[in-house]
Amino acid sequence: MTSAKDLLVDAFGRINEGSRMVVDGLTPADLSQRIAPGANTIGWLVWHLMRVQDNHVADAAGSDEVWGSAGWYKRFALPFDERATGYGHSRDDVDTVHVQAELLVGYAQAVTDVTLRYVEGLSDADLDRVVDDSWDPPVTLAVRLISVVGDDLKHLGQAEYVRGLL
Repeated sequence: MTSAKDLLVDAFGRINEGSRMVVDGLTPADLSQRIAPGANTIGWLVWHLMRVQDNHVADAAGSDEVWGSAGWYKRFALPFDERATGYGHSRDDVDTVHVQAELLVGYAQAVTDVTLRYVEGLSDADLDRVVDDSWDPPVTLAVRLISVVGDDLKHLGQAEYVRGLL
């Protein structure tokens, strides 16, 4: 029988693989290309989905985000506060994300490595732990991780669509 933990490991692995594939062979100009005024770029979408994963998993695990602790914030050199994940970003903010594919792939791999180590160490009982009681019903770790998977897959699909139009 496949465990919930095994399914989460598979899902996060697919997100990492998809992130790598969607930026493969693209130039910084490609990664910054808008398909319509106000549309998000591939570079911003992949950066954002990994920032959200990094942020939410670190919060659930009670650990530091690799964004800051492993120096990715400095490597990307974006004009945002270190805590920024992309939530609430304006069109102008999206326009400032100019990155190379290799940088996105490296950050995605670092986030995935930490995520997988964390998830692989979970038990079914751990997944029932309440991580946010400000909601009704309270949010369990399982629900939070599935929410991250869902959000990441939506943004990855958007990035794949933009790539197809390029």
